Amino acid sequence: MNASKILAAAAMLTLAASGSAFAFHDGGVAYCEGCHTMHNSSGNQPMNKKVAALTGVNYLLQGTDQSSTCLNCHGSTAAKAGGYHVLTTDAVAGGTVPSNYTPGGDFAWVKQTYSWVASYGAAGTSKGERHGHNINAADYSISADTTLTSAPGGTYPAANLACSSCHDPHGKYRIVDAAGTVQRAVVGGAAAGTVGAVDVNQSLPINGSGSYGAMPTATEAVGVYRLLAGPGYLPDSLAGSGVTAFTANPPVAVAPSTYNRSEAATDTRVAYGTGMSEWCSNCHTSIHNSTAAYDAGTSFIHPASSDSKLGATILGNYNAYVNSGNFTNSATTAYTSMVPFEEGSTDRAALALHAVNDGSQTAGADTNSNVMCLSCHRAHASGWDSMTRWNNKSEFLTVGGAYPGAGLSGEAGYGELNHGMTQAEITATFYQRPATVYATYQRSLCNKCHAKD
Repeated sequence: MNASKILAAAAMLTLAASGSAFAFHDGGVAYCEGCHTMHNSSGNQPMNKKVAALTGVNYLLQGTDQSSTCLNCHGSTAAKAGGYHVLTTDAVAGGTVPSNYTPGGDFAWVKQTYSWVASYGAAGTSKGERHGHNINAADYSISADTTLTSAPGGTYPAANLACSSCHDPHGKYRIVDAAGTVQRAVVGGAAAGTVGAVDVNQSLPINGSGSYGAMPTATEAVGVYRLLAGPGYLPDSLAGSGVTAFTANPPVAVAPSTYNRSEAATDTRVAYGTGMSEWCSNCHTSIHNSTAAYDAGTSFIHPASSDSKLGATILGNYNAYVNSGNFTNSATTAYTSMVPFEEGSTDRAALALHAVNDGSQTAGADTNSNVMCLSCHRAHASGWDSMTRWNNKSEFLTVGGAYPGAGLSGEAGYGELNHGMTQAEITATFYQRPATVYATYQRSLCNKCHAKD
């Protein structure tokens, strides 16, 4: 390893320890050799351990594929979980538990398949591929979904799904002003200053991450939230495939700088502003349901969009709900990151004030708030089918004041309640929240909005 790589690695470790995660990307493109290798060789040793030195690698990557290259840094053992890691590499179903608690979840769940027998004799199975986005990462034994061969509600092929399907690895999208205007500087883009243009031929250079609330200046931009791709984006691997490029802007959101942590004591609150569902619709087009489109035949699809404001009844339910049978909460203490919402705002400075992990921002929803895809789902993966935040296929989430679990005695050991997961694994899906946060027999968290329990 040369001196520059040693220094860069040291910087990443230092900032990771402090909970910050923007040493490498800095809101945009990182140094080229962090992801690429010209000859798959350094000191006569292969950079990609799966491929011999001086042997070509697709796109000159340091991993066998795009996602493996990302996971070379973003994957870790349970002992080193935290920071910018999104995969627990040594997690095993029924053993080592996925240990990363990022808002998006831990990709290890897509490798965990569970089977059980219900108390009444019926057998059940929850396949790992049902637990999240099945990125193709050969070096980490993660492969394409064998059932959903294209994105539900869209055409994006599962065989090509990678981290770079959603995140622009070169981070070209940037926020250039206080109003949140997104631009991408490209050859042949519109003239600088063209109103409404995303692609322009001159923009501001990126000088830092926009994920944590940093604002652009008159001379420097910040990157968009989580390096998410925007209009016109299509990975080179899909060129000519017939898949259409993205049309929606990255969402407006701000996260606290320390976000991969247990929520046993306090929530990690990401301040979602607006545009998340619209962005998800880049791939899941026909699932996206805007209130404005109800008359177009989508009235039987759960609303999830920036115009799907919480009506008076849902708003009242969210802010009053504590747990099953308990509606004594108030609007000042109603928030839970298990059921987040969008604030309906593009004011990143205001959102940054709400993006905390110390429990100081607990206010619930208001008339500007709306439901979004991430109100119910994790962006990467969860322990449950359809990558939901909680088990939607069980009558109870808690049993007698505790989480259920395979191998436990009594009702807690019923397969229909624990779905083959240990109590430690179920606790991990709740990001280590004590079961006492919920009712002794807690029903689905759909009730946070619908109050049917």
